[in-house]
Amino acid sequence: MTQMQTRRSGGRAARRASRAAPVTDELRSIRPGMEGGRYGVLTQEQIETIHEAAIEALETIGLADAPPSGIEHMTRVGVKLGDDGRLRFPRAVVDAALQQAAKEITLCGRDPRHDLLLKGNRVHYGTAGAAVSMVDIDGQNYRDSTVQDLHDAARICDTLDNIHFVQRPMVARDIPDNREMDLNTVYACTSGTFKHVGTSFTEPDFVHSALELLHLIAGGEEAWRARPFVSNSNCFVVPPMKFATEACQVMENCINGGMPVLLLSAGMAGATTPSTIAGAVVQATAECLAGLVYVNAVKPGHPAIFGTWPFGLDLRTGAMTGGSGEQALLSSACAQMHHFYGLPGGAVGGITDAKLPDMQAGWEAMCSNVMAGLSGLNMVYEAAGMHASLLGFCHESLILSDDLIGHALRCVRGIEVTDETLALDQMRQVCLGGPGHYLGTDQTLARMQSDYQYPALGDRTSPKEWAEIGKPNLVAKAIARKEEILSRRAAARFDPEVDAKIRAAFNIHLPA
Repeated sequence: MTQMQTRRSGGRAARRASRAAPVTDELRSIRPGMEGGRYGVLTQEQIETIHEAAIEALETIGLADAPPSGIEHMTRVGVKLGDDGRLRFPRAVVDAALQQAAKEITLCGRDPRHDLLLKGNRVHYGTAGAAVSMVDIDGQNYRDSTVQDLHDAARICDTLDNIHFVQRPMVARDIPDNREMDLNTVYACTSGTFKHVGTSFTEPDFVHSALELLHLIAGGEEAWRARPFVSNSNCFVVPPMKFATEACQVMENCINGGMPVLLLSAGMAGATTPSTIAGAVVQATAECLAGLVYVNAVKPGHPAIFGTWPFGLDLRTGAMTGGSGEQALLSSACAQMHHFYGLPGGAVGGITDAKLPDMQAGWEAMCSNVMAGLSGLNMVYEAAGMHASLLGFCHESLILSDDLIGHALRCVRGIEVTDETLALDQMRQVCLGGPGHYLGTDQTLARMQSDYQYPALGDRTSPKEWAEIGKPNLVAKAIARKEEILSRRAAARFDPEVDAKIRAAFNIHLPA
C-alpha cells in the first residue's frame, strides 16, 4: 500500500533540505553524455541530398592552398591535384576515410571522472569562442581579456556540473608574444580545471613546446599519450573551400604528438558560405570531409571531431547573429550530418548577440542550446558565457549558463514511459479513497531528484517570499557565486614540484 504522509511531517523546509542534499550521479536527473537525437530539422532524404551535394563539391570544386606536406599526404591516398592547384576528392577516397575514421572518441580529463565519451547521440556542453574582451558587469562595459581572466574562467568551470569541457573561451591579450600566449593559455586552463581542455596554436613550431609542457603536467610523454587531456581546436580551412596553410601544419604536428583534433569549419552564411541554411551546411560538410581525408591520410583512425561550425549572418548589416533561430537550425542540421556519417561531431550553441546577461541573452542562449541537445550534438561548443557574437566573455553569464544548460539537458533527457511512470497504481490509490493529491506519496518523494532539475540560482519563490529575502537579483547572485569560487585556491592547481619544473622551463605569467 502506498504510504501517505501529512504535509506537517515534512513541510517546505524538509523538502528544501532534501533537494539541497548531495545527489549521487546515478540519481541525478541530468548528467554528461545524455542521449539526444529525438529532434531532427532534416528528413532522411534531405540529409542524403546534402551529402551528395557535398561529395559533388569535393569532386568538382575541391580545396586550394594545402601545404606541401598536406598535398603529399592526401595525393598518396588518391586525392587529385589539378593544374589550378586545387585538390579534388574522389568519392572513393572520401568513403575510405569514413571507413578509417574514429567512430568513438574519449576526450580525457586530467581526472578520469571527467572523461567524455563521444559517440552516437551523447550530448556534452562546454565553452569556446576565443573572445577578445571581458564583460565588466559592474561598469557595464568591455575590456581586454587577460590570462588571469582565462584562468578564473577555467576555475569556475571546474565547479559547474553542467559545463562538461573547457575550450579556450577568451584570448590572453595581455601577453603580446604569440608563443608565450599559446603556452600560457595551456597552463591557465589546465591548472584551473580537471575537465578536458581545448585550445589552438598560432604557429606550427609552438606545438612542440606545448607538448613539452603537457608532458611535464602528465608525468611524461607516455602518460600524456595514454590520456591526452588537451585537444587542438583547428581552423584548418579558410572558407570558402580553401585550406588554412599554417593551421594544417599545426594539425599535422598535433596528430604526430598524440593530441585529438577538432576539424573546425567556421564559415559565415552569406559571406564565406552560401546564404541559405542548406548551402552553408553543404559547404561545412564538404570542408570537414576534406579534413577527415587529411587526418586519416596522416594517421588512420586518429581522433578527430567533425566540427561543422557555420555561423548565421544578419544580411541587413553584415553582423554575425550567433543568437538567432537560423543559428539554432544550422547547428541542429550539422548534428544530423554527423549522425549520418557515424562520426563524433561538434557545432555551436548558446551564443548570444546581447552585450550583457539580460533577457535577450537568455532567450538566445536557450534556443540554440536546447535545439543542439535535442538533435544529439556530441559537443555543444560556446554554450556558456559568450556575448556580443563571440566578442565578449562574461564570468557571471558562465555561472548563470550552468542553470540554463541544466534545463536544456533535462529537455535532452526527454520523457520515460514505463509502467512505473504511467503511475496508474498511484492514481487509483490517490483517487479511490486516498487524500486526492500526490504530495506525500513515496513515489513523489523518491523521484524529486531523479526526475526534476532544480535551478541553483534561478528564483522560484513567491513575490511575498522574494520580498522577504531582500528581492535578490539574478546577476548579483552570480557575482556572489563567482567571488565565492575565486576566493578558494584552485583544486586543479599543479603539485608544487611539477609547477616549479614548468616555471623553470617556461615563462608563466600567472603568479605562483
